[in-house]
Amino acid sequence: MALSFSRRTLIVLAVLVVGAPTAWLLARPPEEAGAALTATAKKTPFIVTVTTAGELRASSAVQIQGPQEMQRAGAFQVKIASLVPEGTVVKVGDLVAELDRSALAQRLQETSLAVQKAEAVNEQAMLDSTLNLSKAREDMRTMELALEEKRLAKEQAVYEAPTVKRQAEIDLEKAERALAQAKLDYKTKVEQAQAKMREVGADLQRQKNQLEVVQKVMGEFTIRAPAPGMVIYQKEWNGKKRAVGSQIGAWDPTVATLPDLTKMESITYVNEIDIKKVAVGQPVAITLDSDPTKKLSGKVVQVANVGEQRPNTDAKVFEVKVLLVGVDTTLRPGMTTGNAIETTVLTDVVSVPLEAVTSIEDVPYVFKRSGGRLIKQEVETGAMNDNDVVIVKGLAEGEEVLLVPPADANTMAATRLPGSTRGLPAKGGDTSKAARPVPPGA
Repeated sequence: MALSFSRRTLIVLAVLVVGAPTAWLLARPPEEAGAALTATAKKTPFIVTVTTAGELRASSAVQIQGPQEMQRAGAFQVKIASLVPEGTVVKVGDLVAELDRSALAQRLQETSLAVQKAEAVNEQAMLDSTLNLSKAREDMRTMELALEEKRLAKEQAVYEAPTVKRQAEIDLEKAERALAQAKLDYKTKVEQAQAKMREVGADLQRQKNQLEVVQKVMGEFTIRAPAPGMVIYQKEWNGKKRAVGSQIGAWDPTVATLPDLTKMESITYVNEIDIKKVAVGQPVAITLDSDPTKKLSGKVVQVANVGEQRPNTDAKVFEVKVLLVGVDTTLRPGMTTGNAIETTVLTDVVSVPLEAVTSIEDVPYVFKRSGGRLIKQEVETGAMNDNDVVIVKGLAEGEEVLLVPPADANTMAATRLPGSTRGLPAKGGDTSKAARPVPPGA
């Protein structure tokens, strides 16, 4: 009988020993159940970065352009007929592209006809001037002979009656005056002929110059490399690169570039929310999408003052140029980059993970452990990055905080910062966020 009682006692004790921890685990408060999800407030250098995607390009390059005088030749837009593959390494004088000559074929024909017409007009003016001046010279020669006759008649009239003598004198004077006037008229005709020849000659020269321009431009429709390098095609307004069928204009004749691969830069765009953080001289950590293991460094060298609307985006963005430090011969224009711009570096500040801060009625709180208690502590936050946030007030280095708020976070009593009025209704102001009393009878 005693043995039976002892056995039952042992069984009961065993059940209590095994079941007590299990019951304690099941009865734990919810905040203790999540105790494993904690973090410690740390005091380390705090870095705020703006992360963007960009594209590599050479900071300097030799431009490969189409004809410079297309507008003078009457060609405002010309199609690209053929191109060498992008990335082709060329030497000076190597073929890069061919432009469609049909755009200037009719213009060349019209200009050639205009030159022929101007030459005919010039020749006709020359013949007319020669004929008119020849006739004028012949007329003066006839007048000189007539003058000689009048002079002889006057000499013979010496012994004639006075009236006859006087008539001979009048006839001689008329002949002299006519000859003098003819000589003046001849000078005027010569000047007229010269002016006419200058006019038609200028028009002829103008048409010849135009023909030379058209011929020169058509000759430049075969585009060759002005320097050695790797061919990278120019981007158009819509972001697409030049291709067969693309058009170049007199105001934008660049077909491709020969970049200097020893000086590369990443062109990126920062949204209008973050652009105020970015400044010239800030360091940048750069990665390549094609090789994530490669780490590059650079610095901001230019920040646009005016925003722009990029294709397929709704927000305004600002162009930022990042110059790469050092030389890497494996880099190529057009590679996609990740740019982490270090906008702020703080020292001697306390920070916690972003998940540790909970906003309740627009007031930030952390839930920290103090001994065996859990405290709902109001905090003042500062700068933040992708992972952490600076705690200006309300938390000290080494204190442990929950990463997941407890289930009763909204009803827990809060420890407020001295003098804090956040979340409280303003006197005489809007009390929509405060608890309103229930009217009697409601």
